Amino acid sequence: MTHGFRIKRTWTRIGADMVAAFRDLPVANVSDSMSRLAAFGPELRPMHRSGVLAGPALTVRSRPGDNLMLHKAIDMAEPGDVIVLDAGGDMTNSLMGELMLAHAIRRGVAGFVLHGAIRDAEAIRERNLPVYGCGITHRGPYRTGPGEIGLPISLGGSVIRPGDLILGDYDGLVAVPQDEAETILAAARKKHAAETRQMAETEAGTLDRAWVDKALEAAGCVWLD
Repeated sequence: MTHGFRIKRTWTRIGADMVAAFRDLPVANVSDSMSRLAAFGPELRPMHRSGVLAGPALTVRSRPGDNLMLHKAIDMAEPGDVIVLDAGGDMTNSLMGELMLAHAIRRGVAGFVLHGAIRDAEAIRERNLPVYGCGITHRGPYRTGPGEIGLPISLGGSVIRPGDLILGDYDGLVAVPQDEAETILAAARKKHAAETRQMAETEAGTLDRAWVDKALEAAGCVWLD
């Protein structure tokens, strides 16, 4: 087995019911429920117009500027998969454009997280399949490898394992480990319900803001005239 040129054929994917349950929750609430430590990095931004990204991760790793393994991942993808590519964040060469996106849509791919650049940005925005990337360049990729598919990768300090839940909105992205999904879902729902109540109280003018002065007092704040 050649390290750096490996493809895993199978893995367990998070269930469709869990994907659907997380889809209605803001990424910020899920992130808060994971102690604010789970993030892919602020450089990964949505390249599509609108919509939520949710689905099991199909993990890919490649050298910067090379998309050979990305092509193979699209061919391997099951409907609903989110292809997550660690390409080092380099933006010298694009990793994907309109032609690959069209093939992915045909395959039923739910979306992409590309730690690198894209091209054909207007077409990607128009087709509106969720795509996250670090930037845009017209300069095309190489197709020689090396790379890996179906093995753990890391983006922005977060470890993503194949089959983990990927959730993305316009605030960014988070990966939810399969074995912790139920616990995180319950916490995120509780957080979302609390924020919904807070918004209602804010709009009604009944929100208790006494905690702000209490926090200042506890910190030893001095008031000046």
